[in-house]
Amino acid sequence: MTTTERRYRPAPGAAPVWRMLVAQTAFETRLLLRHGEQLLLTAVIPVTLLALLAFVPVIDTGAYSRLDFLVPGILALAVMSTSFTSLAIATGYERRYGVLKRLATTPLPRSALLIAKALTVLVVEALQVTLVGGLGAALGWRPTGSVLAVLALIVVGTLAFAGLGFLMAGTLRAEATLAAANLVYLLLLVLGGIIIPLDEFPDGVQPVLMATPAGALADGLRSVLADGSGLPWSGVAILAGWAVAGFAAAARWFRWE
Repeated sequence: MTTTERRYRPAPGAAPVWRMLVAQTAFETRLLLRHGEQLLLTAVIPVTLLALLAFVPVIDTGAYSRLDFLVPGILALAVMSTSFTSLAIATGYERRYGVLKRLATTPLPRSALLIAKALTVLVVEALQVTLVGGLGAALGWRPTGSVLAVLALIVVGTLAFAGLGFLMAGTLRAEATLAAANLVYLLLLVLGGIIIPLDEFPDGVQPVLMATPAGALADGLRSVLADGSGLPWSGVAILAGWAVAGFAAAARWFRWE
């Protein structure tokens, strides 16, 4: 066989897993960026909310300046909107329409599909952090603390919310997932220390709210970016616990069709 024949000889078989993972991640990212409703949830709402609350003094931010309180909270909201609400809704409808069932029959491993979705979430979150942080800086926000600590909190927070998102999408009907994900989004927006300080709530309720993923992430980001503290290990432990519990439950009860 000549060199030319060997070069153009068909070679059936699956591509390497890393190449399939890159292709699926790129596809998932393009799909998300073309979805107007998801862009509204993940990009427009956090930025608009930050701009409105920065100029309209409707909340008492306590010991923090308005921007020192709001920007970390809105960053936590951005992580929640992408890695929980958007992920749960999109995955729920993919499951309903048989997309997940068909993808499960391709050479792409199921684990690679979930990893691709997680990588897509991180890509979108990088865009969100740029937009929210850029707007905050334009308004006069000056963060402190370690960039690595912020990245660690965002990654662990993403895992915590993603596990819950996969659990919801894999166990409920798509319509129920849509309603439940938006309800949780609104509840945690108000009760998770994102736009209202947890000090404003009764003393007996505060530990419960702090133990939510939104409360732990918002408070952790605020302690690093506003107080200049190191990595808040208690917050990381709470988020890691939610991540382990969420993914374990999703692995147990997730239905692909």
